[in-house]
Amino acid sequence: MFRYCIALLLLLPATFAQADIFAPFRDEDGNTKWQYVANFSSGVLIILLTLAALVLFIVWRRARGYNHELEEIKANLEKRVKERTARLEQEVSEHVVTTGRLQASEAYIQNILSSMPLVLVGLDWEGTITQWNPRAEKLSGIKAINAIGRNLWAIYPDITLKPSHIEEALQKNETLTLRYSQPGSYYMDITVYPLENYSEPGVVIMVDDVTRRVIAENMLIQHDRLASMGELATTMASDINKPLQAILFDLRSFHSLLESASFLQEGGKQKEEVARLHRLLQNAAENGREVESVIQNLLEFARGRTTAPASANVIDIIEHSVDLAGEVLALPNAIPFSDVKIERHFETDLPKVPCYITELQQALLSILRYSLAALSDKVAQNREGFVPKLKLYASRSYDSLSLRIQHNGVGLSSEEQMCLFEPYPHHAENEMASASGPEKRLSFAFYVITQQHRGHMAVTSDPEVGTTFHIQLELN
Repeated sequence: MFRYCIALLLLLPATFAQADIFAPFRDEDGNTKWQYVANFSSGVLIILLTLAALVLFIVWRRARGYNHELEEIKANLEKRVKERTARLEQEVSEHVVTTGRLQASEAYIQNILSSMPLVLVGLDWEGTITQWNPRAEKLSGIKAINAIGRNLWAIYPDITLKPSHIEEALQKNETLTLRYSQPGSYYMDITVYPLENYSEPGVVIMVDDVTRRVIAENMLIQHDRLASMGELATTMASDINKPLQAILFDLRSFHSLLESASFLQEGGKQKEEVARLHRLLQNAAENGREVESVIQNLLEFARGRTTAPASANVIDIIEHSVDLAGEVLALPNAIPFSDVKIERHFETDLPKVPCYITELQQALLSILRYSLAALSDKVAQNREGFVPKLKLYASRSYDSLSLRIQHNGVGLSSEEQMCLFEPYPHHAENEMASASGPEKRLSFAFYVITQQHRGHMAVTSDPEVGTTFHIQLELN
């Protein structure tokens, strides 16, 4: 209403300008009655002032109400601000504590990953690296900053793991375990397990170096074999020796009786029969002495090695192993060892080698047995003009002694060479390893050379040409 009064006051001059506002106050003569004008103006001003006062009072009352409401709103806002500030302060303090815990947890997890003796690699479903711990850096020679975000097989193509293994673990949602080994050097257990409760599919790869554990297991296996072979050799020697000694005693007694049989007439048929009996007895005695030699070798092996290695001429050990092979090697469907042509290529004046003679001899005998089986397999193939040969080499190489045993029988494939020195098959999926029995491996010989004599043993082979076994023994 106050606005209306103001507008009215503003419009009055314009109205008065357009019309003669003093017309009602003129008399018939045209003279203005100023007393009436003054009274009328005073009344109008009083009314206007009253209206203005009334409007001002109403405005004041409204302003006072508004101020009261504003004060209440302000008080409420201040109260809410205080409550919100207190809540924010509490949330900030909680957030600071949570952030500290998260940072501590993250640092702890990173410390665990950095301190793990295992190789740990994280991959997404496309094979992109998401985690690469320090052990992976050390093993691969690739820094984490250069690995994360790149494809695993692009930066490290030599890894044994294949993309199909990752796909298998993701599809089956099961942990996949593999084993990779280089006999005598290292053994690795590779575990691939899929991530659970994660927004994107991925896997974690852990590579554990189990070389020490596998070597310890192999040592236990070989010690157990060695003990069993010693017991078997002792039992066989004891069982054979008693009746053999009785037979030899009877043969000697019979031979003495024949020599002292003066009642036989000289000449004629009886003399020929006596000579024939002498020859039979002599052959029986020679065969008995050969069996006695076999028993002696078995007993020597059964006694086991001494606490310290003894210096020995390796040529004598090789020759004794060859002699023993001619006596004891009798494989099913195999050619006699005496049919094998043996070529010797030994350097002169070779130094003696510190070794465990009996066990080294047994290792060489195992290689000769394996070679005889390969030669027999090639003979069974009816190769025309094939002559089974065995070449023996011994030479000095700096501060070690190098031995080679080479045969021209059926050679080995690359897969067979991989598990030749394994005591048992590690990979269930490897059909060749599962099918090959102990007679198809040289784990015992490998153990004797590499573990007991701290030497080296390797094999090179071609399926058509043959196989060569390389042995290196330290001279000190």
